[in-house]
Amino acid sequence: MRLTILPLIVSLIAVDTSAAEPAEFPQKQTMTYRQVGDLPIKADVYYFNNNKPRPAIVSLHGGALIMGNRKGISRPVREFALTNGYVLVSFDYRLAPETKLPAIIDDIETAFKWLATEAASQFNIDPNRIAVTGDSAGGYLTLVTGYRVKPRPRVLLSYFGYGDLISDWYSTPSPHPRHNPRKITADEAWQQVKGPPVADASERKGDGGIFYNFCRQNGLWPKSVSDWDPHSQSEKFFPYMPVKNVTSEYPPTVLIHGTADTDVPFEQSELMAAEFKKQNIPFQFHRIVNAEHGLSGGDRAEIQKAERDAFAFVKQYLEPSTKSSNGQ
Repeated sequence: MRLTILPLIVSLIAVDTSAAEPAEFPQKQTMTYRQVGDLPIKADVYYFNNNKPRPAIVSLHGGALIMGNRKGISRPVREFALTNGYVLVSFDYRLAPETKLPAIIDDIETAFKWLATEAASQFNIDPNRIAVTGDSAGGYLTLVTGYRVKPRPRVLLSYFGYGDLISDWYSTPSPHPRHNPRKITADEAWQQVKGPPVADASERKGDGGIFYNFCRQNGLWPKSVSDWDPHSQSEKFFPYMPVKNVTSEYPPTVLIHGTADTDVPFEQSELMAAEFKKQNIPFQFHRIVNAEHGLSGGDRAEIQKAERDAFAFVKQYLEPSTKSSNGQ
């Protein structure tokens, strides 16, 4: 799996802000929200230069926790945030396997503490009106914020994310061609990730995509990112699995997933939706028929409608005067 990184948004972004702030244009600032040894972990903040407290949209990039960086913001999310006059924040986090799962999640928790304090003050963010979104592993991290981050985000939007880390889809060899373009040896795979910790895959000397495919070919992703055996140490994963941690306090959530996804199974969103129903969590679940990972192959009109409905749902919780409906 390769993460497609959209071009970096320039510091002054010419987008139509007529929906909310017709006289203003967002600016960009890159911040270090955490320093771990010699490694700065960064955030890009797209903000409006006045004193009006605003909601924020947080974008968490995908890439199997192995690849990607904070530049991976989808165009629809970017446009939704900025045309509504919301602050947009995109976080890096340390990447596996050089950094293991507990420390990755600790980065996410630290990022939201920074967001609610220093960033809220500097960029006029209302810390009680935070939405989180991401795709694939970013969708997984989005779902993690629903129970690990305090205060909890107001609303979540997960694109083809997952709540389970240890079942067969990740812990047994993948039969899918996308993971098997050629056979990868353990030696070649581990050579890709033998350097120091990184929080931006572009700073890694090796190719994280090769390492990822090796993991999927051999059912080794859970162990590689955590050092825990998913079969004999499954309970160690539970605090990091959203599907095990949905309670009545979980935030309202939107799920968007392609029914033909061979990278993150459609079932992963079905499992989360079932938990939301049990706990009476407001949610929408948009099933994109015949769409693969990244929604490729799905009907464009169907995808656009799903995103319109999803963004209306998010806006309902960031701006309570607006109305939306559940898509259960």
